[in-house]
Amino acid sequence: MTTHHQILIVGGGNAGIAAAAQLLRADKKLNIAILEPGDKHYYMPAWTLVGGGIFNMKATIRDEKDVIPKNTTWIKESVDRFEPDQNRLHTSAGNTYTYDVLIVAAGIQMNWHLVKGLTETLGKNGVTSNYHKDYAPYTWECFQTLRDGDAALFTAPSTPTRCGGAPQKIMYLAGDYCKKKKINAHIEFVSGGSVIFGIKRYADELMKLVQDYKIDLHFKHDLVEVAGPNRVATFRVTAPDGSTSEVKKTFKLLHVVPPQSAPDFIKESPLADEKGWVDVDKFTLQHKRFANVFSLGDVTNTPNAKTGAAIRKQTPVLVKNILSFLQQQPLAASYSGYGSCPLVAGYDKLILAEFGYDNKVMETFPFDQSKPRWSMFILKKYILPWLYWNKILKGQM
Repeated sequence: MTTHHQILIVGGGNAGIAAAAQLLRADKKLNIAILEPGDKHYYMPAWTLVGGGIFNMKATIRDEKDVIPKNTTWIKESVDRFEPDQNRLHTSAGNTYTYDVLIVAAGIQMNWHLVKGLTETLGKNGVTSNYHKDYAPYTWECFQTLRDGDAALFTAPSTPTRCGGAPQKIMYLAGDYCKKKKINAHIEFVSGGSVIFGIKRYADELMKLVQDYKIDLHFKHDLVEVAGPNRVATFRVTAPDGSTSEVKKTFKLLHVVPPQSAPDFIKESPLADEKGWVDVDKFTLQHKRFANVFSLGDVTNTPNAKTGAAIRKQTPVLVKNILSFLQQQPLAASYSGYGSCPLVAGYDKLILAEFGYDNKVMETFPFDQSKPRWSMFILKKYILPWLYWNKILKGQM
């Protein structure tokens, strides 16, 4: 078994696979290995649509072996600890691997356990989440149980999250579902954040949806406990002066977005910053302390939205800079902070928010993307999934 690789990638999700594919397209002679313990690969952006009853969960899942690039070594193990000073890492299987260049693409960790009672009631008692493959279909089941007067709560944590717009997307689908079915349910957005969206251009349009669907907004509310059988959710409320209190809300449907963080094995490593994320230069994606370590995707501390669209723009930057590093050349490629949030606004409309560092709007199309559009919904439902499986994972975009 080969234990040394020119480039070793930790993580076989979107970021890891796309990076490997683009590196090999640039130089097919590169010796690349991917550390990934999982058998399955998921297209998670479609799970909102699964929860809304308009996408098949099976279409979001493929075998990992079918997306690992050819001429790449797949090491089906998980990382136990890093020793970047020695250019090596150790796995939970007891093996040690060394590298010339390390790419960390380990994603983000769902901390379900931090909400008391949540793991015991997920998937029943009206408690669901599109952030887990096992429960997104149950969201659709819960939609169909809603009746006049029922409370439907949609939560968002105060932590960074994968696709920060996803907590709202399913809520707008619920609003549209109730509107079409003439169901007078009571929909609430109960968020640990402080605003509906950080960019006014898009926030203004989202507020119109909130009004149209008669959604009540509650900010600085973090979900801390779920009593599933009693259908009661407890939130910690943070006041402007920093003091906290608790409020309880009953529900018929509770869609939970769990607190999230960098994976534990990253947080505990020398690669992490003080908050646990991989500590990289936000432009070059090179580690600030270990020059032969690079990172991309949700696991980094770059101050951008944690989205697949961000990975698509980060990958060519990372690839160019790694090739430059191997050739002992200056790192010239720079990431703009681009991220995209396709905000599903209903069953036939979508707001395509695109932005970079400092909330700079970076829209692609020659029209106002802040307006809900059918064409952008078609992009989300049909075009983006096809591009993911057929182009992005193959390093072609």
